[in-house]
Amino acid sequence: MNLTIRQEQPCDWENTSVLIQTAFAHAEHRDGNEHILVQLLRTDSAFIPELSLIAEADGTAVGHILFTKLTIGTQTQLALAPLSVLPDYQRQGIGSALVLEGHRIAKKMGYGYSVVLGSD
Repeated sequence: MNLTIRQEQPCDWENTSVLIQTAFAHAEHRDGNEHILVQLLRTDSAFIPELSLIAEADGTAVGHILFTKLTIGTQTQLALAPLSVLPDYQRQGIGSALVLEGHRIAKKMGYGYSVVLGSD
């Protein structure tokens, strides 16, 4: 599998919404609104376009991750949520690759850490 990770673009938003819904469709801990959360976060001042990433396997979008600004005390750091990978591509390292690439970019942007939001 040829995996590439790139910044999500506005032209991806509709497909990303479907990807997120599909990824969470059978998740044990979900509320069915994960895609709406992403839509809302894109309009918030916490949104960081460089940290909304798409994973493509052989040119097909199979995963998405979003990091947004989070204030902890006097520091601004990152919240990681959600992380979505299509069911047929789970347990192949795609989620880990998205987290690692997001952390690499975040470090270059001056962020020190991220907090994972969601369930186990």
